[in-house]
Amino acid sequence: MDSKKKTKTVDELYYFALKPISEGEVTKGKIVQIRKGEALIDIGYKSEGIISLSNFDSPESLKVGDEIEVLIETKENEDGMVGLSLEKADFIKNWGKIQKAYNSNETIKGKITKKVKGGFIVNIGIPGFLPSSQVDVEPLKNPDALVGQEADFKILKTNQWRKNVVVSRKACLEETRDQSRKHLLETLKPKDIVKGRVKNITDFGAFIDLGGLDGLLHITDISWGRISHPSEVLAIGEEVEVVILEIDKEKKRVSLGLKQKSADPWELVEKKFPLNSKIKGTVVNITNYGVFLELEKGIEGLIHISELSWTKHISHPSQMLSIGDVVEAIVINIDQANNKIALSIKRTELDPWLKIKEKYPKGSKVKGKIRTVMDYGVFVEMEEGIEGLIHISDLSWSSRIENTSKLIKKGEKIEVLILDIDLNQRKISLGRKQLLPNPWEEIDKKYKVGMEINGIVTKVTDFGAFVEIEDGIEGLLHISQMKDEKSDSVNETIKVDDKIKVEIVRISSEERKIGLSLVKKLKKKTTQGKN
Repeated sequence: MDSKKKTKTVDELYYFALKPISEGEVTKGKIVQIRKGEALIDIGYKSEGIISLSNFDSPESLKVGDEIEVLIETKENEDGMVGLSLEKADFIKNWGKIQKAYNSNETIKGKITKKVKGGFIVNIGIPGFLPSSQVDVEPLKNPDALVGQEADFKILKTNQWRKNVVVSRKACLEETRDQSRKHLLETLKPKDIVKGRVKNITDFGAFIDLGGLDGLLHITDISWGRISHPSEVLAIGEEVEVVILEIDKEKKRVSLGLKQKSADPWELVEKKFPLNSKIKGTVVNITNYGVFLELEKGIEGLIHISELSWTKHISHPSQMLSIGDVVEAIVINIDQANNKIALSIKRTELDPWLKIKEKYPKGSKVKGKIRTVMDYGVFVEMEEGIEGLIHISDLSWSSRIENTSKLIKKGEKIEVLILDIDLNQRKISLGRKQLLPNPWEEIDKKYKVGMEINGIVTKVTDFGAFVEIEDGIEGLLHISQMKDEKSDSVNETIKVDDKIKVEIVRISSEERKIGLSLVKKLKKKTTQGKN
């Protein structure tokens, strides 16, 4: 009897020693055991509860004896254990803090725990969603690297009923950047040297992040030397030191310089490259009007096309030079104010035209090679780069040359006479017919008025026809002298290349004219008549 009473008293004492709990209550618990995939939690009640390890941010750091806060969902579940929730406890515990940060637009610290579709999950006391668009102010190369990082966040949206929280890391970064930009605009001044990171590269320059403020480094301020694109000097992500050139606080714009960190090479250009000095340089650019020669980094000079050669006819500088060629030149002009140097290649040699009159005196004979045949005459090369022109009127004593290419061929070697030299225009006039006897000087002796001779028609006009009676000698058969023909049209009477017999009706050696009268057309093909 006594024994029974004693047992009942112990049971009653145990019952009353149990901690009173209520469903929906947040209470403290202690980890009493960690087994595969779950932790056993003692909250001081008659039974323990179980929480999956996946609900913890760092399950690997858990150990027996750790205290945690949990929410009591049920006093006894179907397994006879207390139903506990870590997530709901965190939600209740932290919701007030989150709501306060949202209402006051304050930042809240959190940890990015995992990447999900459309963004990340962030632990800010409860799980929050970080959309991809709110991760950073710039696109990230490796978003996965953010997992595990702690950062500040702004609360964009809350929904207690759905237990949803949307956060932004980008808003905090923008706020920090705005503060930094404001500070930089207030403190930076021209000529300051600052560090920055290459953010973007374009054809016209590079944008440098100075730590919240972007500055433009124009391509012309990157190097004293010639560059065709900023990427030849800079790379995205590279850290560089730049000089503040100009600040526009109203437009929040900063102009930067890289080349300004070193002295302007043009300041000593007159000492380094004095007038009339001979220098060496590398061809870095070729245009229609000339060649740019790099004398040193940042110093270029122009060789105008007219300064390439004394004698060669150059239509484009690429005929003579190529990019990368190293050449000698003479400094002929310096414009330091405009960073210009004029150079000359041809002046490294003596001008051959200075002695051209001594070498080829007027009236002397010279042999040359036909280089070019034109309608108006022929160019003869007498030596390399020295050419003279035989005008069409000086090729032959004949006054009727329709096509010079029929009379003379390119590449042919001929002897010519120096007629005139114009040093100012650098022109030499040559003659070929002058080396041959002038047939008109003997014309009065060879032909008399009333003489009948054979000829060939060389040209037909409205007023008559020209007839060649020997090489270089032509006479005019006027339409009025075709008395034996009834037609009023010359073309109907005779044609070019017709063989005819004519009578000389007039001779003037001074005027170089012979008047002819038609005797008859020769029906039979014969060779050209010559008397």
